[in-house]
Amino acid sequence: MKPSQQTVFLIDDDEDVRDALGLLLRTVGFSVEAFPNALAFLERPNREKLGCIVADIRMPGLSGLQLLERLTAEGDRMPLVVITGHGDVNACRRAFKGGAVDFLAKPVDEQVLIEAVGVGFARLHERTRQQAERGELSALLARLTPREREVLDMVARGWATKEIARALDLSPRTVETHRANLAEKLGTNSIAELVRMVLADPERGAPP
Repeated sequence: MKPSQQTVFLIDDDEDVRDALGLLLRTVGFSVEAFPNALAFLERPNREKLGCIVADIRMPGLSGLQLLERLTAEGDRMPLVVITGHGDVNACRRAFKGGAVDFLAKPVDEQVLIEAVGVGFARLHERTRQQAERGELSALLARLTPREREVLDMVARGWATKEIARALDLSPRTVETHRANLAEKLGTNSIAELVRMVLADPERGAPP
């Protein structure tokens, strides 16, 4: 994705800071949406739009740290870069514990900020890719019948065909048929890949 297609949500109650950092980020190609406080950001019209957040730590109402913690609690994993003119060790620890990309002191080093935003977008792209993979995996697994899913779980535990047949009171030939159907529907007959699918299944998790 080109920088011009990447949006930075810049949140700072200091208009001069918003103008300066907004100009810097636009100069290197990012799209910038600026907000005077965290509440204005949360009330933005297009809540579905993703990007990298750059937020001041101290603002009226909701602070940058409180915004980070609120987004995390709500399951919103947009990357956030914290900037502050009043940093301390505890605030820094809270920021990183909350998943912040970086904790930058004002006046912000321009190159360091640009690099931090780049890291934020790299994280965002990786999360988006992983979500897409989970969606594809869920769609594949949804094609299985309940019996095929039972067989898949047992295969993932390392059970042999005869063991599965005894456990499910089936003939080995029937189990092999189910395994063939699994391979066709899931696009693989690799045991390692089948195990990976079961472990990655967001609905079921790891086999017991």
